[in-house]
Amino acid sequence: MLVDIHNHILPGLDDGPNSMEEATLLATNAVANGITHIIATPHHCNGEYMNVSSVVKEAVDHLNKELIDKAIPLEVLPGQEVHLNISILDDLNNDLLTLADSGKYILIELPRNHIPIFTLEILFNIQLRGLIPIIVHPEKNSVLRKDKQKLYELVSRGSLVQITASSLIGIHGRALKKYTKDLIKHNLVHFISSDAHHYKKRPFLLKDAYQYVRKKISEDYEMYYRENAKHVLFGTEFRPMQPISFNKI
Repeated sequence: MLVDIHNHILPGLDDGPNSMEEATLLATNAVANGITHIIATPHHCNGEYMNVSSVVKEAVDHLNKELIDKAIPLEVLPGQEVHLNISILDDLNNDLLTLADSGKYILIELPRNHIPIFTLEILFNIQLRGLIPIIVHPEKNSVLRKDKQKLYELVSRGSLVQITASSLIGIHGRALKKYTKDLIKHNLVHFISSDAHHYKKRPFLLKDAYQYVRKKISEDYEMYYRENAKHVLFGTEFRPMQPISFNKI
C-alpha cells in the first residue's frame, strides 16, 4: 500500500484536471508511481475555489466509478486543502473534510507571503477539537523559508508538516531542494506528497522522492513517511520524531 495525501486529481473543481479524461491520465501516472490510494484534496477557501464536503464526495464517487470502468487499480478518497482562515473552526462541523473522511487529520495551507496573526490560535483550537493539522508545502511560504525556526515552533506545538515531492528532488531549484532536505534533517517533515495537478505539467513524482530519501538520507526515513501516510488514511495517530531546533544552544 502506498498512499498520497495531497493532490488535485478531481476534475473540474480547481486548477487540477479540466476533464475526466485528464483525471484518468493523472490516475494512470499515480499507478506508475506505485500509488494504491489517493486522498483527493481540492483547494477550499483560498479566495478562488470553494469545494464543500458534499461536492468533493460526489466528485470522488464519480472518479472511482470511472477508474473501475477503465480497470485502473487506484482508490480515491475525499479530502480538502483548506486555506487558513479565521472561520475554520466554525466550518469544522459543516463544510470541512478531514483527510479520507477519517475524522483525525486536516490539511492546512498557509498564505504564500505571510503568517496570519491568528495562526497559532487556529491550529491550537483545531487540536482541541481532537484533530491534527498538517501544514502543507511550507517551502512555498516566504516567511518560513527565511526563518525555519518558525516551522519548528509550529511543529513543537503539535502541527505536522508535508513537503512536496517535486521540491525535494530539485524540480523547483536547488534552494527549495536544500530547504526541504534541511527540514528533514531537523525532523520537521512527517509526509512527502505529490501535490499533483496534471499528468504532464505537474505529475505525481512520489516514486522519485522516496528513492531520493532512501539513497540520500536513509531507508528508515523512507519507511517513516510511507507509514505516516497510512496512518492518515486510517485516521490513526502515530508518534512523530522529536523535532530539532535550528537555534544553537
